[in-house]
Amino acid sequence: MAKLTKREIDALTAVGNSPAYLWDDAVPGFGIKALPSGPKRFILKYRADGGGRSARQRWLTIGTYGPITLDQARDLARQAHAEIARGGDPQGRKSSLRAAPTLNDAWNRFEAEELPQKKALTQRDYRAIWNDIISPKFGTSKVETLARSDIDRFHKTYRDTPYRANRALALLSRLMSLAEAWEWRTQGSNPCKYVSRFEERARTRFLTNAELKRLGTVLPKLEADGTITSTARNAIELLLLTGARLNEILTAKWQWVDLKKGVLNLPDSKTGAKPVYLSEQAKIVLKRQKALVASKLFIFPSASNPKKPYINLRKPWERVCLSAKIDGVRLHDLRHTAASIAVAQGASLPVIGRLLGHSQAQTTQRYAHVDTDPALKAANEIGSFVSSAFAPAKRRAKTKRQIGTPKLAKK
Repeated sequence: MAKLTKREIDALTAVGNSPAYLWDDAVPGFGIKALPSGPKRFILKYRADGGGRSARQRWLTIGTYGPITLDQARDLARQAHAEIARGGDPQGRKSSLRAAPTLNDAWNRFEAEELPQKKALTQRDYRAIWNDIISPKFGTSKVETLARSDIDRFHKTYRDTPYRANRALALLSRLMSLAEAWEWRTQGSNPCKYVSRFEERARTRFLTNAELKRLGTVLPKLEADGTITSTARNAIELLLLTGARLNEILTAKWQWVDLKKGVLNLPDSKTGAKPVYLSEQAKIVLKRQKALVASKLFIFPSASNPKKPYINLRKPWERVCLSAKIDGVRLHDLRHTAASIAVAQGASLPVIGRLLGHSQAQTTQRYAHVDTDPALKAANEIGSFVSSAFAPAKRRAKTKRQIGTPKLAKK
């Protein structure tokens, strides 16, 4: 048969339920197949593994007639022949890519093998990032085909939330590195490597003295009228009095409390095992909470399931802020407030670092039992200041004279 022409292809139709073929003499194995359903597809028939009668015969679909022309298809067939001459297997490569692992596969293996080694809070954050951001965009994408341009465009779409964008990029980078280790991707080809992270500006917000006074006024009122529960009030006050992280307080157990020594000994936290120092005011809050929950496992148990910790303090806090006319303050900012009070009371930065359990103080935790007085003293000063701010006016004036309350900027 002579060289294929457009006229011949236009005239080609399938016979019954069987496809019809036309072959080209210019390029060996190149032809077109007319399907009973109507479409016509350019094909290339060849033998892999260097050719020969004993080699496997392959059928490579080049493309559909119409979207690509006869001349374009013939050129693609010649390129495929060149690859075959070099020992390649175009159809085998397509089949391998079709069966190649996707990012969903990488996540599933990561979730089974790597994620259980992370802290519970880290696991929760990773799952949220995967489910909300990464999976909808790249879940079905082949691991091997993800390019730096894909990652860069994805990262830039979240420029308005730089922290979240950078955490997603970090998780993607970890998945790509593991894919290389699992031989699912070419070594040294991590597409996240040169994607620039967004600058993250740390947010520093703490309650002013005026806001503290309003907070101290509304907490008991909202508890009394049922707007918030007693457990919510006690949790909020303990966060402010200790400077502990939200998750540390809500998941704390009574067995970790040592009122005599004035510490809540956390076996694990973001920075490992650490003590949370309890001022006299914090002890009062704990005793108040103990009277509410009796012998429950958690200091702040869930109302629906007492065997589990209290989960959502955000909604009660929003109601508190609305009533106290406090804007733009998160629960985590109570931690910043505790630190700012300690600074104003004259506590040194190393003491504050130990008081709050900052990572830079982690290496000194083994010596905490030798001299805990400075941190405990700082905790008591925070407690005295908060207690003074929460107290009625007459009592507050008396307390100021006793402890020399520093002046904080009014909002």
